[in-house]
Amino acid sequence: MKLFLSAISLSLLCVSCANTAHVNDNIAAQETTNTLTTVMPANLPKNIIMVIGDGMGPAYTTAYRYFSDNPKTTVVEETVFDRHLKGLSSTYPAPVSGVVTDSAASATALSTGVKSYNGAIGVDVNKKEIQTVLEWAKLQGKKTGVVVTSQINHATPASYLAHNESRRNYNEIADSYIDNGIKADLYLGGGWKYFIREDRNLVDEFKKSGFHYVDNYQDLNSFPKDKPVLGLFADVGLPWALDDTNKHRLSTMTKAGIHHLIDLQETDDLADNGFFMLIEGSQVDWAAHGNDISDAMAEMDDLAKTIEYLEHFVEHHPDTLVVITADHSTGGFTIAANGKYEWNAENLRTMKHSVNYIAKQLTTNEINAKITTELFNFELSEEELSLLNDSKNNATIEKTANMYQSKTTPASELALIKSVKKVMDMRSNSGWTTGGHTAIDVPVFSFGQHSELFKGLQDNTDIAKKIFMLLGKDNSKTN
Repeated sequence: MKLFLSAISLSLLCVSCANTAHVNDNIAAQETTNTLTTVMPANLPKNIIMVIGDGMGPAYTTAYRYFSDNPKTTVVEETVFDRHLKGLSSTYPAPVSGVVTDSAASATALSTGVKSYNGAIGVDVNKKEIQTVLEWAKLQGKKTGVVVTSQINHATPASYLAHNESRRNYNEIADSYIDNGIKADLYLGGGWKYFIREDRNLVDEFKKSGFHYVDNYQDLNSFPKDKPVLGLFADVGLPWALDDTNKHRLSTMTKAGIHHLIDLQETDDLADNGFFMLIEGSQVDWAAHGNDISDAMAEMDDLAKTIEYLEHFVEHHPDTLVVITADHSTGGFTIAANGKYEWNAENLRTMKHSVNYIAKQLTTNEINAKITTELFNFELSEEELSLLNDSKNNATIEKTANMYQSKTTPASELALIKSVKKVMDMRSNSGWTTGGHTAIDVPVFSFGQHSELFKGLQDNTDIAKKIFMLLGKDNSKTN
């Protein structure tokens, strides 16, 4: 079934960056400074894939190099990130929010080319809607898709698909995916909680709009070739990579999603104008908020495997551009701590369960050498066993620094989560300075057609402006 945006939605989509006229003088002056002078290339990419590693500052890509290194060789092997590093991006939000961004403001900058306040979803500082690169791509006749490990109405995907004054309005944002016109041909991620509610069943509404719905990974290989797809695989975000039935679920979803967007192009009677896809490794950030190095590395591994697949895709589809960056860095992660000149990934590589899973098991079982060896996949010292037992037996109720930790988690389990992470920090000698975000610049990677445009130091808004340009939009008429 062909999907068409309503007349009202189309009028909203056509709102261009001219909306920046409503932004305060500081932002206007800043945008004048950042105006691009790049001349539009003669041959535009057919496909554009935007990849965001949420929270993935430079320490994470560096640590992943050591994490993925083959200890049997004398050299440290390069990673997929090393192969495609182009430069750095600044991440600061609009001045009203200082210099440390949240995911909503940064994703809005990456999707629209306009700075906004922390919490903003596709709107400027005056809460005026701004057109996103995904919306513009849709208007150019491209297929569009979103693949994330968070819920599909979380800050980053929402900033490409919706317009809302607050990222916390999860139900409103989910409703807008129907009410404001269906803007994507493929949605893969989590979100049952928001899309199957007592007051409204958005899954049924997507089905009535012609979508094929799936709710388990096994069905990723059996999409009908001529229908758009909604795939929701968890209540909120997907399980941690270490706990999921597929530890490389982002890679699997990405491969299925790209193949399906191509199938849709081949089975309809419209011109084949390629596709735009947003991919987010959402839970690098979630692990980093909890200062959880073992889960962070597992999420980085899933993201790396996704990018390795994209390398293969671009090799066979050279008219494709892939751009990879982070929205910000999280946790103040340091590769070495406590004055010790070392960082050890050995025990991180062998982890089979998330920190949360291990803590939950230890909450209901006796803590001894046998069970901890099974859970950690390495033998704990007497000191580490004592740490875990003490935290379990002397747990007190305290507020957790991890914004993604359930408020209903028992005090003993919260204490064990903290101690399990401490074990992994001591084993690896990892350091942390915060449970929040930092203002450091983040790396930019790209490969494929016109990837050279993303070299050097740039602002996150410049990334969006370049993508708009490569989608055929004349930036000189919208700044």
